[in-house]
Amino acid sequence: MVFISKKIGIFFSFGEYLFKNIKSFFKDTNSVIREGLVALLICAIGDLIAGIILGKMTFFLETFPGLLVLIPGAIGMRGNIFGALGSRLGSNLHIGILSPELKKSKILNENIFSSIILTLILSIFLAILAKSICILFNFHSMDLIDFLLISIFTGLISSFIMLPITLIISLKSFEHGWDPDNIVNPLIAALGDVFTLPSIIFSLLILSFFNNSLIKYFIGIIFIALILYIFYTGFKSNDSMKKILKQSSPVLLFSSVLGVSAGGILNSAVSTLLTNPTLLTLVPLFSGESGSLVSILSARLSSSLHSGLIEPILKPNKETLRNFAIILVLAILIYPFIGLLAEGFSSFYVHMGLGMTKTILISFISGISLILIMMLFVFSLSSLSYRRGYDPDNIVIPLSTSVTDLVSNLILLFVSLLFISSLI
Repeated sequence: MVFISKKIGIFFSFGEYLFKNIKSFFKDTNSVIREGLVALLICAIGDLIAGIILGKMTFFLETFPGLLVLIPGAIGMRGNIFGALGSRLGSNLHIGILSPELKKSKILNENIFSSIILTLILSIFLAILAKSICILFNFHSMDLIDFLLISIFTGLISSFIMLPITLIISLKSFEHGWDPDNIVNPLIAALGDVFTLPSIIFSLLILSFFNNSLIKYFIGIIFIALILYIFYTGFKSNDSMKKILKQSSPVLLFSSVLGVSAGGILNSAVSTLLTNPTLLTLVPLFSGESGSLVSILSARLSSSLHSGLIEPILKPNKETLRNFAIILVLAILIYPFIGLLAEGFSSFYVHMGLGMTKTILISFISGISLILIMMLFVFSLSSLSYRRGYDPDNIVIPLSTSVTDLVSNLILLFVSLLFISSLI
């Protein structure tokens, strides 16, 4: 009896200890979780709009074959470039080398111009890559010049919208006492999703005016020559813009490969997606929220490394584990919600869905599986890049969100097919 009573006492002591730690965790991270959750909910609305738009793009997907290969890469590129811009601005604000006042400064100008240059050069690469994927996997697709013009026009249109929004959100959030690491990247990702798809549609409408192939080639050559010249000029500069371009370009090129590969995965399952509107609506929601969660973790770890709160070693300390716990809490809250949104809206529009319970389970199981993998990846990448002298703001967010796009599509389609098979 004495032995049993001691064991019971130890059990209740451990339970009390665990309860106190959980209570302390939520007390300390209440504002962080609240800010992140609000940003993710806003992001979910943006991703839902993107999902609805994508669900209504079946005409364009059929008229412009291969377009689905380009879409995830274009959406991801917008999030990567402007997410990295927001993260750099957040780090500069945290360490005090940038003022939150929206006024002209050398650091701000260099970040703005480097983001525009990266958008333009990546648009060319993305188009070539999308066409190459179509040829490699024998997908029926449009001509290369069509890919190029759609990608360039989309990059220009969406950047003119995204650039001022990114600056305002990054600077004004810090000025009002919010942590940019918790809200900037999810909001930018959501807005990128919202504006990229309409930009693609608008680009398709512009392209439809050029029926003559010679005119299309002429315009394409002028754009490509101008973009290459601007990139060369920026790369040869002697300020931090050169550093941003030098460190970001290889990562963004590789990220584009991952993004287009994600599009290839979607294109290979296009028949399943077109016959299951719930999945077509869920894809941008799931990918966008996953990328936002990963970008929040990336930005927080980057700022912690810059501030000295985390050492660049491959052993997570208390601060790192605290960030992991924050992301897990947000994931547990947000994934069932986006499953609910996807099923609810697809059923509302087409009167057909997979079923509320199954859609929520697909979203939750896929999401938690993905986040557990990506937390370890982001932490390792952040520590290794910082230890080797690279700025994690230029590397971790673009690479981690692109890996997230690819892995999220694989996991989501795999789990979805398991549930769909169980329905048949």
